[in-house]
Order: sequence, then C-alpha cells, then structure tokens
Amino acid sequence: MPTVEVLGAKGGKGGTLDLKPEVFGVEVRVPLLHQAVTRELADRRAGTHDTKGRSEVSGGGKKPWKQKGTGRARQGSIRATQWKGGGKPFGPTPHGYEKDMPRTMRREALRAAVAAKVAAGELKVVDAVDAGDGKTKSLVTQLTGWGLAEAPTLLVVQTLGEPVSRAARNVPWLTVETPSHVSVYQLLRCRQALFERSALLALQEALSE
Repeated sequence: MPTVEVLGAKGGKGGTLDLKPEVFGVEVRVPLLHQAVTRELADRRAGTHDTKGRSEVSGGGKKPWKQKGTGRARQGSIRATQWKGGGKPFGPTPHGYEKDMPRTMRREALRAAVAAKVAAGELKVVDAVDAGDGKTKSLVTQLTGWGLAEAPTLLVVQTLGEPVSRAARNVPWLTVETPSHVSVYQLLRCRQALFERSALLALQEALSE
C-alpha cells in the first residue's frame, strides 16, 4: 500500500498517511501521460492566428499591364502572392486546437501522474498551510521549513482563499491549485508537490470513484 510522510508544522515528522493502491499505485503509462499533456497544452492555444490571402488584401483589382506585347511575364494582379504586399500563400487561419480524450482516460492519466510523484518521493503532505497574514515572506518561510527548494512547485490546498492566493502571487516558482483543478501537466512539470492532507484525500476520493 502506498504511503506518504506527513510533515509537522515546523518540518518534523508528523506521521504517515496510507493511500489507496488503486489510485496511487497504478502503472505509469508514458504514452497515456503524453497524450494527456498534449491535449492540455493544445487546449490552451487561442487559435486566433490569421493571415490575409490574395482575395483579402486591398487593391490589385486592375491588371498591371496587358497580357501580351510587353516582353514581361504575364500578371493578373499586384496583390498576387509573388508580389511584395501581396497575399500570403497557404497562411494560417483561425481554428481550434482542442483534442478529444475520453473521461476514463483523463482520470487514468491523472492517477498515473500522482502515482509517479509518490513513487519518486516528490510528493509531500502537511496538515495545513497557514497563510493567514497573506504575506509572501511567511509563505516562503513555511515552504522552506518543509524542505522545498526554489524549483517549480505545485501547492494543492483544500480551499484557495484570498490570503493564500495573495501570498503566492509573487512567488514565480509556485503554482497553487485546488484538488478539482489539478492537471497532469502541472504534476509532471513541477519538481515537487505539496498537498494539504484534506486536499490529497479529496483528490483520492475523486479518482477512486
């Protein structure tokens, strides 16, 4: 049965927490994780890129010179793609990048991502994160006391209140989420993950359904 160590308020050992093997002990399937990350990053793309073709560029309605007799190559419009100021050939047009992935596969990928963090020893648990004063220095001091370095870190709290959000706003290497918004990409990108006990149990219940 997978277990994680629960850290005390000052960084000492505060016991262990047993986890469900069907959630945190699943096989880590790399192709599934790759598909989930590709889908998430693709969904973030706005898809608003656009270029103008020869039919969208203004001007060029008149044939620049007659078809024959000039000795020059025949041209139909100064807005053709080979002209400076002409249309862009085969340029990008607005479209969506969303990728479909069944809900069962998305949940299995999230289980695998969390299981990988547990197996690698990169997931830590604390009883609660105290950021009542909303100060960045207090939050960073807590994280340092729990042995977290200044590296990409995912902090998962049960409730994302204003004090925690304000305190974490100026920490560039810290991402704060709730259990319902944790993603595969965030787990794989971070080098260390810190969960509140209640947040980890909530994620466990959601993934075991």
